[in-house]
Amino acid sequence: MVAPGFIFVLVLPLILPADTSADVRFRFASYINNYMVLQKEPAGAVIWGYGIFGATVTVTLCQDKETIMEKVTSVKAHSNSWMVVLDPMKPGGPYEVMAQQTFGRTNFTLRVHDVLFGDVWLCSGQSNMQMTVSQIFNATRELSNTVAYQSVRIFSVSLTEAEQELEDLAKVDLQWSKPTSENLGHGVFKYMSAVCWLFGRNLYDTLHYPIGLISSSWGGTPIEAWSSGRSLKTCGVPTRGFTQSDFVTGPSKNSVLWNAMIHPLHNMTLKGMIWYQGESNINVNSDLYNCTFPALIEDWRQAFHRGSQGQTERFFPFGFVQLSSYLSATSDDRFPQIRWHQTADFGYVPNVRMPNTFMAVAMDLCDRASPYGSIHPRDKQTVAYRLHLGARAVAYGEKLIFQGPLPEKMELLADRGLLNLTYSQQIQVKKQDKIFEISCCSDRQCKWLPAPMGPFSAQTLALNVSSCRGTPAAVRYAWTTWPCEYKRCPLYHPSSTLPAPPFIAFMTDQIPGDLSKLAE
Repeated sequence: MVAPGFIFVLVLPLILPADTSADVRFRFASYINNYMVLQKEPAGAVIWGYGIFGATVTVTLCQDKETIMEKVTSVKAHSNSWMVVLDPMKPGGPYEVMAQQTFGRTNFTLRVHDVLFGDVWLCSGQSNMQMTVSQIFNATRELSNTVAYQSVRIFSVSLTEAEQELEDLAKVDLQWSKPTSENLGHGVFKYMSAVCWLFGRNLYDTLHYPIGLISSSWGGTPIEAWSSGRSLKTCGVPTRGFTQSDFVTGPSKNSVLWNAMIHPLHNMTLKGMIWYQGESNINVNSDLYNCTFPALIEDWRQAFHRGSQGQTERFFPFGFVQLSSYLSATSDDRFPQIRWHQTADFGYVPNVRMPNTFMAVAMDLCDRASPYGSIHPRDKQTVAYRLHLGARAVAYGEKLIFQGPLPEKMELLADRGLLNLTYSQQIQVKKQDKIFEISCCSDRQCKWLPAPMGPFSAQTLALNVSSCRGTPAAVRYAWTTWPCEYKRCPLYHPSSTLPAPPFIAFMTDQIPGDLSKLAE
């Protein structure tokens, strides 16, 4: 009579929490857990994990013990993975996701609870993305402001490197959680990203439905570490590693962070991404950044579209922060060159090389007194606000201004010593300054000279170029490491307090363009 009883025990289903170790061969992917946010309609959320080859896996979505949908798949050979795509869901919740593996007479069941549907955003980059809420201005007030945002869920990836692409995360710093003062202000540069959190909070205030935020960033890292070998090859990036410098203090070897901290997420259905990086490329392949950054965006878009079975949009919205200011002992144009290259040398986004992107200009958010160094300004609230404006326009289709004014026409009045700029938007001149420069050429030699600001109207500005005794060839704006003091740049949009972005342009361009030959 012993044998039948033993068989009876085997065929009973075994119900396990998501982090079970009772059968390590059957589990959810590392980031599928309690309190997670899954991407809402029109996309379908991807649920996947690992199991025993040949087993059947049934994934059930439930609410209040009622089955909403059921999907059945099998565990693949070689990868021992399984995957289903849920039907598109409206925003809301909470739901329970259950996965049951059937193999022979044995069943194993996993459950995750308090699951919401909303928009999922991935946040990546280096230390300015990694800075936590405890490190920013008004930290105490910001850390206490979580009660109204319990539907904004947060997740943080551990700092990990890998030589090959990982299919799943090796480690997680912070599993999906509701926001608290503890997990938002865990420590210095230790989860959760302030820019990511504040961006998501702003979106929630606008959208009024759940937001999922995934932070995967590492300070002091160049873009090459975050790029796949494919994208680096398209830009001719050398395969050798980099030496450490003041700006490169984290992993710098090609692709090691893409392999360990981004690729493992590529099966996830996302709404979009935001990115804050570039400081570590000041001395590392800076001349290639106008290729490596657009290539990274394109490659990540392809990878996440394929990995999610086409559920993540092929050209999903991608936002980024243009570099802020830095107190440097030397005056050079390395920072402005990276700022320019961040736009693929257009000066604005979206553009033909960077479609469906948006940018937060941050050069006016300098912080001389930052205890983390001036390269880490503490005003992340304004950064996140400007980013969320871009997201509302590009990702959500709102008709609003999300970028400061750029000139669309230039007219040289040589007899009067003036260069007239006509802007695409209205301008607010906060102060007259020598922030403009003119490239003056004679005898095949060009030199940058100050071009003081003169008379202006709602959309025009005259520059005094009378100091140029040769031929004016180009003009540039805010082309320095530290263009202005805090929120005191000369030009803004009058109604939105968005600063005019830096630009450089040939006289013949009429609009900003590539001036690499004159940017010495």
